[in-house]
Amino acid sequence: MIRKSLLKIVSKIALQPIYRQTRGLTLGSRTAVFDRENRVLLIRHSYGPGWFLPGGGVERGETIFGSAKREVREEAGIIAEEDPVLKGICLNDEQFPGDHVAILTLHKFTQAPWNPTLEISHAQFFQLDQLPEGTSGGTRRRLEEIISNRDIARHW
Repeated sequence: MIRKSLLKIVSKIALQPIYRQTRGLTLGSRTAVFDRENRVLLIRHSYGPGWFLPGGGVERGETIFGSAKREVREEAGIIAEEDPVLKGICLNDEQFPGDHVAILTLHKFTQAPWNPTLEISHAQFFQLDQLPEGTSGGTRRRLEEIISNRDIARHW
């Protein structure tokens, strides 16, 4: 398990920029997980600063919904009890040319015991009006769109 996590981190740091430059299109998912108190789950990577919605790349043969469920489970021990709801898709061209990010929400889940991993150092729920310092701008914008029931922006 440690070896798999280490390879994933090395891939993200070293190979992902090359992959993103040579692929015509990439697709990822980011999921806003809300608990019963309407707090949102944010994660912090071990290899860089900031707080983000959990998520990652959609793998070959996987749906956006399957990716969202897998990523929240891997990154925070969240076991979805329903399919996440697709809110919109953003083009993330400024950071990664050709990258598209599906934004989803999830409300029904159970939480398995979770410990930090080589990839994810923190996974924590926050009040929407008390997001931690370092929450990424894109994360803040997507949450504002979701909670105000606005369409998700077309660009990240």
